[in-house]
This record gives sequence, C-alpha cells and structure tokens, in this order.
Amino acid sequence: MASQSILTADKDWWRGAVIYQIYPRSYQDSNGDGIGDLKGITARLPHVAALGADAIWISPFFTSPMRDFGYDVSDYENVDQIFGTLVDFDTLIAEAHRLGIRVMIDLVISHSSDQHPWFVESRTSKTNAKADWYVWADAKPDGTPPNNWLSIFGGSAWAWDPTRMQYYMHNFLTSQPDMNLHNPEVQDRLLDVVRFWLKRGVDGFRLDTINFYFHDKELRDNPALVPERRNASTAPAVNPYNFQEHVYDKNRPENLAFLKRFRAVLEEFPAIAAVGEVGDSQRGLEIVGEYTSGNDKMHMCYAFEFLAPDPLSPERVEEVMEDFAAAAPDGWACWAFSNHDVMRHVSRWGSLVADHDAFAKQYASLLMTLRGSVCLYQGEELGLTEADLAYQDLQDPYGIQFWPEFKGRDGCRTPMVWDSQVTQGGFSTVTPWLPVPVEHILRAVSVQQGDETSVLEHYRRFLAFRKQHPAFAKGEIEFMEPQDDVLLFVREYGNEKLLCVFNMSAAEGAVVLPAGDWQALTGHGFVSNNYGEKIDIPAWGAYFARLA
Repeated sequence: MASQSILTADKDWWRGAVIYQIYPRSYQDSNGDGIGDLKGITARLPHVAALGADAIWISPFFTSPMRDFGYDVSDYENVDQIFGTLVDFDTLIAEAHRLGIRVMIDLVISHSSDQHPWFVESRTSKTNAKADWYVWADAKPDGTPPNNWLSIFGGSAWAWDPTRMQYYMHNFLTSQPDMNLHNPEVQDRLLDVVRFWLKRGVDGFRLDTINFYFHDKELRDNPALVPERRNASTAPAVNPYNFQEHVYDKNRPENLAFLKRFRAVLEEFPAIAAVGEVGDSQRGLEIVGEYTSGNDKMHMCYAFEFLAPDPLSPERVEEVMEDFAAAAPDGWACWAFSNHDVMRHVSRWGSLVADHDAFAKQYASLLMTLRGSVCLYQGEELGLTEADLAYQDLQDPYGIQFWPEFKGRDGCRTPMVWDSQVTQGGFSTVTPWLPVPVEHILRAVSVQQGDETSVLEHYRRFLAFRKQHPAFAKGEIEFMEPQDDVLLFVREYGNEKLLCVFNMSAAEGAVVLPAGDWQALTGHGFVSNNYGEKIDIPAWGAYFARLA
C-alpha cells in the first residue's frame, strides 16, 4: 500500500524547500467531467519536476459534499469519487517519489462536514457516544446564540439544531461544524487520521486554519476591535468579522499541547514535515512564533502578511521579515504570495504595472530569496492573472455572500492552462467547473515552454539558480538601508555570502554596492550594468553577487 520513496531520509528537507500547491479541482481533468482529479495530477507531475519544486501540497481531495470544495470533509480516510480512488492516490505518491517530489496533503481538522458520520451521530441527542465531539451550547434565555462569535463566512458562528435544541459552532459555513478538540477522544481519532495517511506514504501535511482548533470553554464574548486596528489581511474589509478581537473563538493556549501530540505522531515516521496556516489579523506572527518554537510543535507556519492586499515595498518586505524574526526567533516561515484563497499576486499588486512579465519574474525571484521555505501556487509560474468572473459563474459561497464588494476565491481557482491549441486550454475536453479565461490560454504552458524570455522559463531557471546556492534555502538574512525603491539584503550560510538587490519600481534604478569585493552571479536571467561600485538596474530588475 505505502510506496517506497527513493528520496533521501533527510529530516531537514523542508527547511528552505520550494513547495508547489495544487488545487486538484483545477489542475487536470483526466476523465472528461470538467473537474480535475488525482490521475490528472499524476499525469502532470513531470511539469512540477521540470519546474524544480521539492514537494507538492495538494488541497483536499477527501470525501466531501463539496459545499466548500473539499474543505468540508465527510470521510477523512477516503478519496472523493470525483477525484478518484485510494489506488489513484497511491499511484500518485509512487510517481511523485519516482520523480524526486515529496507529497504533502491538506489536513482540515478544525471542522468537518455536517454530513460526516461523527456529526450525524453527534446531533441525534445530548447523550450519544459522540455528543461531545462537536461544539454545542444552549441558547440564551431569549433564544439567541450563546455569544457574539462570528463566522468568517458571514453571520453568527452559531447554527440552531432543532433535534438537540442547541446551537452548534461553525467558524465557516453552517455546514462546517467545529470539532471539540477539548475532548481527548476527538484528538485521538484525528491523530489516527494522521497515521493513516503517513502509512500511505505522504511526506507531510499542510494544516488548514491551525489556530482555530480550540475555543474558550466558558464561551466568553469576543471584545470589540477599535477601527484603527482593523485590517483586511484574513477577511475582506466588508466582513464584520474584522470588527472583533478574536481571543475566545480561536488562538487558544490549549492548542500548544495538541500540536505537541501531533508532532510526536510525525516523529514516528522518517523525514516528515508540516506547515500550519495561521489566520489572524492582529497576532498572526506572534502565533506563528508560539507554534514553531521549541522544535516540538510545527516545523513551519505561515501567516497572511504576504497574502494581504498591502502592496510590497522595500520597507514592507523588511518590516515583515524582521517582525517574524522578533516574534519567532527559533521558528521557520513558509512564505507565499498567492494561494487558493487570495487574489493572484500579479493582479493584487501589479494590476497597474505595464510590464507584466518583468513584474512577475521579479516577484518570483524575491519570494525565492527570502529567508524561509516557499509555496508556489499553480499557475503563478505562468504569470496568470486573477480571472474576472461573472456572478452567474461563481461557485464559491464566500464570494456569493459578499458580492460584489468581495468577489470570492473563484478568480484564483480557474483551471490550469496547458495547451493553447486545444479546447479549454488542455485542462478538460468539456466545459469545466469554472471558466477558462481567454487571457489565460494565451499564457499556456505550450506557449511559454522553450521561450527563454517567458515567465515559465524564468521560474525554472531561477529555481535551478536557487539550488546552486544553499544560502538562499538555509542562510541567515540581513537587510541594508533601501536606496529609493531598491531593496537590498544579504543571505549568508557557511562560507557563502550573497547580495540580493531588487529594483521594486517601474523606473530604472542606480545602486551603490555595499563595501566588499562583490562578484556578480549569473544564471538567474537578470541583466544589470555594473560600473564597479555602482550598478544600474532596469525597472523590476534584480542583481545578485557573491562576496569573494
């Protein structure tokens, strides 16, 4: 059943790894139903290998009613039939390992689907064997919910169940009831799920909404958040979820002990790693620090600083990196600019940039030279923009709820484009679950492959360049004073000291190099004019050098 990995049993493989995220519904349809599947992923793994990624992270493919497209799980130990079978998954693992790619899967254990047998049983009475497996509470005397907690998808975080005559908690959709991890039986069963997939050969996990696992047992009201402290990093500005300080419905201290239990299970297997998603707009980096401290909880986490709407500047990049270092001095970050939940970064930050490809290339290079591991989201290697979908094409309940001020997550989830010469960009032979934009087809793999000036070939080239210099993956980072719109920092590991310079503007920049005998590096695809101690860098350009 479990595949035999030909990869080395390097327990530290994750530190500085480049992880390629696959959203399975939208990667490759192998059976003509308009939805991507596991066989489709397996068929396209050579693309990931050619890119040079160390691992893939696959968004949920478990049995699910798909109200939240797999993030509502009804069977944690099986594959939904639209994605294939467990045999298909085993085949995927074997092929990935044959190609030297590790496989991480998305684990969604803060909540399940309301169709999960555990919840079906839990809601039947207050005395059944699983009565306490979910978060239940009595109504207030006037019939209203037990407190003021809000769902991130809109409205109260409590839904009334007429059978139990109680409310149940849901941080997301009403069809996604929150599990009660205060119950040791729930923890034990979820850790059994972890072992199930580790025995099948997975190399690690991405933990969804990791800071949502526990709630305040006393169900205390969240305090109001003053307007000047609100931000839209984890929820759109139009969502009243941003009006509260979320100290009681998530971010609870009990999570630390559970994460230690989780890590202990991972240690039963060789060379396993896990990355946690920390969704909090006020304390994100502080929580990351707590969850990655001590080498006994998470290997790495990511917050939403680089997934937020705030545009990047040299000052912003340095601020985030230094805030992380202060909050998590012995922790490790996993940075991403795009994923399945946020607007693609070339649209989020570069919608007004005239030279789209230069912008995409520079931001890819910046991401891959920051201290930490890296997550690349499918399609960003093609420079794909956010798709502009009509209301009638929306599938995401989040977008439907807050349309038109917030259009949801469908715009970043449209199908991958492989071949500009065939229907639907080579994703499917039929109309897919989300439309394929014409502008995406023009950026298909077939168009860019072999064109050394393309975004795709730049990603491939820069990943190879990164692997030639261990300082990029594992080194320390030191920032220097920005020069106008130019970001400068040094990465250092062992005897290697590398200078990284990024002109984050649409105008040519001139930079005076720091003191030292800096030897320009090649193989990264950027061109700059070097005049001894001074260099001219084109708009959206970069320069790399090694201290001799």
